[in-house]
Amino acid sequence: MKNDNKKGFYFKQYEAPFQSPFDKLFGIFKELITHTSGDFDEAIDWLRELDKEYKLTDEHYTIDDFIEDLKKKGYIRDELKDDGTSGIGITAKTERAIRQQALDNIFGNLKRSGSGNHKTKHSGNGDEHTGEFREFHFGDGLERISLTESLRNAQINNGVADFMLTENDLVVEETQFKSQMSTVLMIDISHSMILYGEDRITPAKKVAMALAELITTRYPKDTLDILVFGNDAWTIAIRDLPYLKVGPFHTNTVAGLQLAMDILRRKRNTNKQIFMITDGKPSCVREKDGFYYMNSNGLDEYIVDKCYSQAQQARKLHIPITTFMIASDPYLQQFVDRFTEANQGKAFYTGLKGLGEMIFQDYETNRKKRIK
Repeated sequence: MKNDNKKGFYFKQYEAPFQSPFDKLFGIFKELITHTSGDFDEAIDWLRELDKEYKLTDEHYTIDDFIEDLKKKGYIRDELKDDGTSGIGITAKTERAIRQQALDNIFGNLKRSGSGNHKTKHSGNGDEHTGEFREFHFGDGLERISLTESLRNAQINNGVADFMLTENDLVVEETQFKSQMSTVLMIDISHSMILYGEDRITPAKKVAMALAELITTRYPKDTLDILVFGNDAWTIAIRDLPYLKVGPFHTNTVAGLQLAMDILRRKRNTNKQIFMITDGKPSCVREKDGFYYMNSNGLDEYIVDKCYSQAQQARKLHIPITTFMIASDPYLQQFVDRFTEANQGKAFYTGLKGLGEMIFQDYETNRKKRIK
């Protein structure tokens, strides 16, 4: 009999997945609106320039058609600008879409689960099943008994004809405790984040948006607070991330750390951590009388000593600090080394490329252990 079943590989020319004209432009628009810090008019101007160069549209679907669709779909709305003139702004729906795109771009290989908590290494009366079984002990809750495995044991031990279930047949499934994580993400918005022709603030924003989307969707029981620090430090809402801009500021790392610890002191979670994204040296502190002491020339011993003191204070509060340093100056790395040693935390020296993946990996690592 002739066997017509043939196994092997069949190769054909790659065909890109179909995208509607709107979806094609919307992906580009979300990227542009992040770079322009939420300025719709500037983003559309860039989109028109890209259209001229790369022929993104045709006579059947134009940029004006795209803008009209954005309005119909609820991604933009008419609003008053700060100067009193009318304009167009993005909506909360767009802000969420931007965060989702950042998550997909940075953490694209992430597989979602239905759970939003952090596993610990301690087994006991937890709420996540491990798939491992042990004998029933006095004091184990009835809800932890594995009925299927216990009945199986009863059949093996006593037979089917004289079936009976005894205490010796009972087994329980091991579970793990879940812990919640409270994270503060500190973002440096000093002027150096846009110096030397390199846009460092946009990648930092994307990482923050991706991390926010990750936590709110996959780990909803965790908390994420975001603060920015320049001459001072202040918190921002997740919805404000697309509009974040660099200011003409120095780098008051001390103020950022103080605010981060104040936030975490109010959290009831056992697990707490600080992520800090920075590219420059600390160059500013605010004194008790309100005076700002600033020095951008090298590392000022008075300023860095205060940073080390804050690192030690965080260590006493059992708050590890992970620093993501996006500058490569040797003397700055030495400062970060000493800062990290004072806190017993971690430091990553990285460029802008791969920053998101690095933060994600560290967050995932920390969520699998209890931070003490």
